[in-house]
Amino acid sequence: MYEAILGWLHHLAWLGFLLYWLASALGTKQVARAERVWLRLAAYWLPLALAIVLLGPGEWFGDSLLQERFVPKSPWFKTLGLLLTIAGIALACRARQLLGRNWSSEVQIKQDHELIQAGPYRYVRHPIYSGLLLAILGTAIKVGDWRGLLALAIVTASFWYKLRHEERWLHEQFGEPYAAYRQRTWALIPGLL
Repeated sequence: MYEAILGWLHHLAWLGFLLYWLASALGTKQVARAERVWLRLAAYWLPLALAIVLLGPGEWFGDSLLQERFVPKSPWFKTLGLLLTIAGIALACRARQLLGRNWSSEVQIKQDHELIQAGPYRYVRHPIYSGLLLAILGTAIKVGDWRGLLALAIVTASFWYKLRHEERWLHEQFGEPYAAYRQRTWALIPGLL
């Protein structure tokens, strides 16, 4: 029963995130510069869709290596996974809130774009990605199979590519202030990356 409750709480956490994300996407600033549609599909949306499939029902994978466990099946690991997922979602939502109307789901420069350096942006330049990666790690631990870590690796590679692209554009937009900001912050994980 406890594990079933954890499963429902996990789904509710992701559903809450999705609803917040959709609602907060309304009213963003007009786009001044955007990347090509094919790049967005190939580099961001396709990897994300693949990760969602990998984190879907385990029956989809039969007896493959993707179904092998990397953590023991226990309520403790499921609880840890839920807590990491909630913490990651909270970080991503807080970072999204701070971006306000500057936010976009793809690499864009908005009209009157602002460089946000408050809250988690004081420590990392891409706290939305940091939060989402933490949430996916939590989900991978909750699932407990290697497919969860594969999903995390795929999304990490996609985010890393995306953040490198964003940083080039932000440097072009803000120049020296962005270079100084980049020097004093980490990309994703303070003290590591």
